Amino acid sequence: MGEVGKTTGIPIHVFGTETHMTAIVGMALGHRPIPNQPPVAAHTASFLLNSSASAATPPITRNTSLSEHNTCSVTDAITPTTGAPPVSTHCHSWSGKVMLNAAVKAKPTTLFSRQTKVIVCGIQTQAVQGMLDFDYVCSRDEPSVVAMVYPYTGDHKQKFYWGHKEILLSVYKNMADAMKKHPDVDVLINFASLRSAFDSTMETLQYPQIRTIAIIAEGIPEALTRKLIKTADEKGVTIIGPATVGGIKPGCFKIGNTGGMLDNILASKLYRPGSVAYVSSSGGMSNELNNIISHTTDGVYEGVAIGGDRFPGSTFMDHVLRYQDTPGIKMIVVLGEIGGTEEYNICQGITDGLITKPIVCWCIGTCATLLSSEVQFGHAGACATQVLETAVAKNQALREAGAFVPNSFDELGDVIKFVYDDLVTNGIIVPEQEVPPPTVPMDYSWARELGLIRKPASFMTSICDERGQEVIYAGMPITEVFKEEMGVGGVLGLLWFQRRLPRYACQFIEMCLMVTADHGPAVSGAHNTIVCARAGKDLVSSLTSGLLTIGDRFGGALDAAAKQFSKAFDSGLLPMEFVNKMKKDGVLIMGIGHRVKSINNPDMRVQILKDFVKQHFPSTQLLDYALEVEKITTSKKPNLILNIDGFIGVAFVDLLRTCGGFTRDEADEFVDIGTLNGIFVLGRSIGFIGHYLDQKRLKQGLYRHPWDDISYVLPEHMST
Repeated sequence: MGEVGKTTGIPIHVFGTETHMTAIVGMALGHRPIPNQPPVAAHTASFLLNSSASAATPPITRNTSLSEHNTCSVTDAITPTTGAPPVSTHCHSWSGKVMLNAAVKAKPTTLFSRQTKVIVCGIQTQAVQGMLDFDYVCSRDEPSVVAMVYPYTGDHKQKFYWGHKEILLSVYKNMADAMKKHPDVDVLINFASLRSAFDSTMETLQYPQIRTIAIIAEGIPEALTRKLIKTADEKGVTIIGPATVGGIKPGCFKIGNTGGMLDNILASKLYRPGSVAYVSSSGGMSNELNNIISHTTDGVYEGVAIGGDRFPGSTFMDHVLRYQDTPGIKMIVVLGEIGGTEEYNICQGITDGLITKPIVCWCIGTCATLLSSEVQFGHAGACATQVLETAVAKNQALREAGAFVPNSFDELGDVIKFVYDDLVTNGIIVPEQEVPPPTVPMDYSWARELGLIRKPASFMTSICDERGQEVIYAGMPITEVFKEEMGVGGVLGLLWFQRRLPRYACQFIEMCLMVTADHGPAVSGAHNTIVCARAGKDLVSSLTSGLLTIGDRFGGALDAAAKQFSKAFDSGLLPMEFVNKMKKDGVLIMGIGHRVKSINNPDMRVQILKDFVKQHFPSTQLLDYALEVEKITTSKKPNLILNIDGFIGVAFVDLLRTCGGFTRDEADEFVDIGTLNGIFVLGRSIGFIGHYLDQKRLKQGLYRHPWDDISYVLPEHMST
C-alpha cells in the first residue's frame, strides 16, 4: 500500500504492528500527529527477524500526559494490607486465599509449561500447525499437540510440519482411546461446535489427567455453561472460555489460533517470556495487548482471553490471583469491558491486599454512556443493565482502588510503559538480552502469496477459474451466465471454445446434443451399458463401458466426415471427382450411408437440423457440397444418404468458419483436436445414463447371451 501511495502520488500512510490500532484512527481524524517514521520491515518469517533486536524497552512514540497518575514509585503505589478477603459470587476460587467449599478442589497456579501436552478436539489443521510452529520457535523439545479426536472418521494419521520436517499426529475416533494412548496429556482444546461442545467437554472432565480445558465455541447456552463450570470446580479443572481464542504462555505453549500468524508472534516476541501477564475478555483484543505489551515492555509472560460470555469458565480474578502467585510475573494488565461486575472483585482484591503487584486496568465501552439506549457490544456479556456495569463506573472504581487506569484505551500503552519503566528503574525487572528464535520455514502457499517465490505450474487452464467468490467460465462469472440465460449451448461455447457464440450457434449445439442423445439399445455403446448395468455395476462403470466403444466405427464419423469433406472442398475437387477418388482409393466416405434410412425414407433428425441451419447460418458452403455428394451416392444406392453424423460434421465446420468468432486456422484446429467427437460423447452419455437407469428401475437381472444367437464354428480338423 505504501508503494501504491508513492507511485500514484496519493498521501497514503501505512502502519503495521508497530502502531496501535486506535492511534491510527486518531491520526486519520486529525486528533494525533502523523509520525514521520522510516518504514518498518515486515515480519513474514523468522529469517526476516532482526537478529540484533534487544529485549530492552523500545522507545514509545506517544507523549500523552500521565498527570492523573501517581508520580511516585510504582513499588510504593500499592501497599500490601491485611484484611479479610472479599466475598464474591463471581469468583470460583482464589488460589487458597478464601475458604473453599469442601466439594471444590484447588486449581493449579501454573496452567502451562514447556512440557504441556494437549489433545485437540476437532480437525483444525491450520490451528494445530500454528501451535506446532509456535512450539518450534519457542525451542521446545517436543510438539505440544500429541493427538486429535474426531468422531466422524476412523482412526488415522494426519501430516504436519515440525520445523522443516514432516511428522504424523494420531487422529482418534473417540476420546477414550486418545486418553488411554496419551496418559501424559493434561490440556484439551475443544474446537467442537456449540451443539456438541458441552457434551464433549463433560466427557473430557471424566478423565482426571486433564487439568485445563479451552472451549472455543460461541453460543453455548448459559445454563449448560454453568453446569460445566460447576463440574470443573468440583474436579479442580480450569476452563478457559467458552467463546474465546484461548491463551498463550510465551516460550511454552499457545492455545489454537491465539497470537495470530507466525509473523505476528515474532513481531510481538511471544517466543520467549517477558515480565507482564494479562487477562482479557476479548480474544481479538488479546492480540492487540500482545502488540502493545511487546512495544512498551520486555514482553508477555502469560496471557488469557476468558471469553465474552456472561458466565466465563474462569474469571479475571482467577487469573489475576494466579499471576499474583507466579514469581516470574512482575506486573499485571487487565482489559475488561462493559457489562458484568467482575472488575469490582479486582478492586476488592487490591483493597484487601490480595493483589500487591502493579496492575494496569481498562474497561472497554466507555462510549456507551454517550448513547441514549442500551447497546449490546458484540459479546454476550458486553451489555450494561445497571450503572455499576458501565465501563465508566468500573474504570473509576479501579482507579480509586489503586489500579493504574488510563484516560482512554489510546493511553493504555503509555500507562503500561510508565509502570514498567518504574519497575526497571527500581531493579524489580531486569531486561534480558534478546536471543533470536529458531528459523521456521515459511509455508509455500504463504510465500507465494507474498510474492517471495515462484515456480512453474504443473497444469495450465484457460477455461475456468474457481478461486474467487464465484466460478468463472472463460472470464464470465456464473451469475452472468444465468442472468443472460445462455443455456447449455452457451456454457459449452465458453468452456470448449473460450468465447461467447451467437445465439443460433448455441441453439444448434443444443439441437446436436438432443439428436445424438440416443439411438436405441441395439447400438454397441448402449448395449454395453445395459449389460454392465445388469451385471450389478454402478453408474460410472456402466457409463464408461458404453463410452469406451466410441471410436472410428461408432461415433467417429463426425470427425472423419468433417475432415474428409473439408479437405475435398478446400482442394477444389468437384463432388463427382471426390466420390470417384474415394472409390479408387478404396476408402469409405464417412458420414454417408444408413442401415435403415434412405432417400425415400429420410431421417427426420437430419431434416430438422437442415431446416434450422439453412434458416440461421450465414453460409453453408460445405453442407451444400456434401448434399451434392449425396445426390451422386444415392443415385447408385438409395440408402447412401448424408446421415446424422455426416450432417453434424459438415454443418459444424460451416458454423466455425462463418459465425465470425474464429479465424480460419482456429476453426480448422477445433476440428483437428476432436471437438466434434466431444459433441457425440456428450450427447450419447445422456442416452447411456438413461439406459442404465432404465435397467435399474426395471430390476433386470444378470444378462447372458442366448446360445441360439451364437454360431459356434469349430476348426474343421478338430471336429472329426
